[in-house]
Amino acid sequence: MESSRFFLRVFLLLAVLAGLPARAAEAFSESVITASLPGRSISALVTHWREHDAFRRAILLMPGYPGIMKIQSVDNYALKGNFLIRSRQYWLDRETVVFTVDAPSDEWNGFSGAFRASERYAEDIRELIGVIRQQYGLMPLAVVGTSEGSVSAYYAARAVPRPDTKVIFTNSVFLSSSNVKGLGELDFERYGLPMLWVHHADDPCRLTPYAEAQRLAQKTGAPLITVKSGNAGRGPACQPYTQHGFIGVEAQTVQAMKVWLLQGVASDVVLP
Repeated sequence: MESSRFFLRVFLLLAVLAGLPARAAEAFSESVITASLPGRSISALVTHWREHDAFRRAILLMPGYPGIMKIQSVDNYALKGNFLIRSRQYWLDRETVVFTVDAPSDEWNGFSGAFRASERYAEDIRELIGVIRQQYGLMPLAVVGTSEGSVSAYYAARAVPRPDTKVIFTNSVFLSSSNVKGLGELDFERYGLPMLWVHHADDPCRLTPYAEAQRLAQKTGAPLITVKSGNAGRGPACQPYTQHGFIGVEAQTVQAMKVWLLQGVASDVVLP
């Protein structure tokens, strides 16, 4: 029985890999979508294959600290090195469209945790989702956050409580800081959304300890994908080019998340 499950997981992963061939930059189409509200706006970078079928799923990416992209155009925005932004193309297939979400324009100087928890932020997210659905159709949503962006993902997913909304937390901020209350202090008892935890076993950032991912996965009854790799990367511990940013295993980590999203199977990622 265990052998059958192992081969099923391998088959599912290979199926996803088969749908994600290496593609040149010109194979992707990118644009900017914006929702306008009184006194502010909220935008997202839109990424999909140029040749595609009708979209059947939308991935909303919430990048890490500070979460402020200041999107001006498809080429002019900040945080390009963030794990979720630099790996966004790995989500794509003929039926998937990715939206990398900026902070609201009137929060470009701050974007605190208190604001992310507010009804105002929920209103902004709902407005953006409304514009997305007007332009791209009604689709299931997967809201994916990384590091401090996982706090944004927690609140953004809760703002659109449809039965087809799922949320994925990657190398999440669990411990609170001066800017944000970590996921370890938030309420999951009544959260009510399908969720997945993804964490690098050697994440060096002090605010994102792997032990907390294990604890919250057990507490919430949600699966945990553990990532292990020997490439420690470079730079300060909480920056994107270390294991905190899944350096060297970006594609494999996204592909494992996508297998869970499509098939409900959560398998660890282990590389030398």
